[in-house]
Amino acid sequence: MNNSCFLYILKCKDESYYTGQTYDLERRLSEHQQGTIINCYTFTRRPVKLVFYEEFPSKESALQMEHQIKRWCRKKQEALIKREWQL
Repeated sequence: MNNSCFLYILKCKDESYYTGQTYDLERRLSEHQQGTIINCYTFTRRPVKLVFYEEFPSKESALQMEHQIKRWCRKKQEALIKREWQL
């Protein structure tokens, strides 16, 4: 059984970034695009664009990195998106 998890960053219509993690990246991106989850940050900021993703060996490691990235300044997040910053 594969327990890997994806960390992802979306760029929203208002130019803000949303960082999340999921086991199924394609399904989760579709949920963001369709506005499936009404109380999600991206619901009123659609359309969204996937600008970064990375696979992690576990949900815990992806979640830990998600929390870290959310504390970063925008410039550092953009460096990661451009692959100019290593996780």
